[in-house]
Parts: sequence; C-alpha cells; structure tokens
Amino acid sequence: MRDQAAYFEFLCRMGDNTLVLGHRVSEWCGHAPVLEEDIALANTALDLIGQTQMWLGLAAEVEGAGRSADDLAMLRDVWDFRNCLLTEQPNGDFGQTMMRQFLFDVWHLGMLTELTKSSEPRVAEIAAKAIKEVQYHVERSGDTVISLGDGTDESHQRMQNALDLLWPYVGELFVPDAVDTAMAQAGIAPDLTSLRAAFDAHLADVMGQATLRIPDSDFAHKGGKSGKQHSEHLGHMITQMQWLQRAYPGASW
Repeated sequence: MRDQAAYFEFLCRMGDNTLVLGHRVSEWCGHAPVLEEDIALANTALDLIGQTQMWLGLAAEVEGAGRSADDLAMLRDVWDFRNCLLTEQPNGDFGQTMMRQFLFDVWHLGMLTELTKSSEPRVAEIAAKAIKEVQYHVERSGDTVISLGDGTDESHQRMQNALDLLWPYVGELFVPDAVDTAMAQAGIAPDLTSLRAAFDAHLADVMGQATLRIPDSDFAHKGGKSGKQHSEHLGHMITQMQWLQRAYPGASW
C-alpha cells in the first residue's frame, strides 16, 4: 500500500531540488564570465525548471487539494520547501557554482537512473525524460571542474575552496529518513544509501583528473528534509522568486 503523504513529500523533494537549483543557476544570466557560459547556464536552469514542472505537477495531482505546480512553487512559504541544502547554497564565484552543480549532478544522475525502474509508472516516465538532460549536465559540469581544477594556480585553489565549502552538504543526499524508507519499501525510489558507492567512484575519477583533494569526511545535514533548518539565503531567494506572484496574485500572461 502506497503512503500518499510520503509519496507527496518525495515528489516535492525532487521538484524543490530542481526548482531551487534552477533558480540559483538562473541568477548567472547576464553575469557569467563569457557569453558561452551565460548561455549554457541559462539552458541548464531551463532544464531544471522544466523538470520541476513535471515533479511538482505530479505532486499536485497526488495531493488532490486543487493546487497546481505553479501553486506549489510560488505560494508555499520557505519553511515548506523540501530541497536538499546543497541546492540552496549561494552561487559564490563561477568555480563554486560549477562545483555545486557537479556534486548535485552526480547524485541526480544516480537517483534518476534508479527512478527509471520505479514501481510508479509516472515517476519512471519523468525520470526517463529528465535523465537525458542530466547526462549532459553531469558531463559538462565535470569537464568544467577538471578544466578549472587542473588549470592555473588560482583556478585550482578556487575549486579546492569550493569543494571544501560544499562538501559538508553531500552527506544529506545519502541519509534516508522515514519518507525515503517508505518510498524504498514501496519500490517507488531507491534506498539512498545504495547510491553512495557509484557517487564516490564518479567523484574520485573527476577529482583525480582535476587534481583536487576530497575532504576526509562529510556531515549528514538533514535540514532540507525537515524544512526547519534552511539557510537564510533560501529565504531571500524565495522572496525574489515569488515576488511577482505575491504582488499580483493570480496574474497570468
């Protein structure tokens, strides 16, 4: 028997991850180091927001409360968001943005690969569509991490600083709670702990080529799942993202 509340929560987590990261990446539009990167980052953001539409659209159907994907994205308060903490970290410099993207992309690819086998056909369908984009995301972000890590002394140090800064947020991605356990037992989603070995292997390969040192240990932040320990940065970001809808409720064009 499927736990509807847990299923809704799971779908919100998937959608909130891509929504928050997509908005973060979109903040580079018009500000990236070169035009090619500006376009590439904008396209990545669009991919992630498109995936959000699918995840939150299904979440709204499962909830059955008359809300839409737009309602879930634009009318929830910050403490109701269920994204992992990694996705809401500030952009920082270009290297920090790309390191954040790479760490998420590797996890995301592993998760979507398993979700294509989901017992829920709609979940498997969304995963199959999203994985085509994410395969490109992980290739691009990995290549950029390698180029900058194994580049100049300055670019190398910036990438090492970015990895050291973001590494503590990796642990949360692999620590299951009651919702994750319910989804795994129902065959809807994988056991999060089963994703770690492939993640570590991919990470070790790329960081080796980038000549970057992986920190000795990570910490399992759970704030993103509980919705009670989001950073202050997320509140500011959500305010920006929702401003138009809240200023002009129900407006459409």
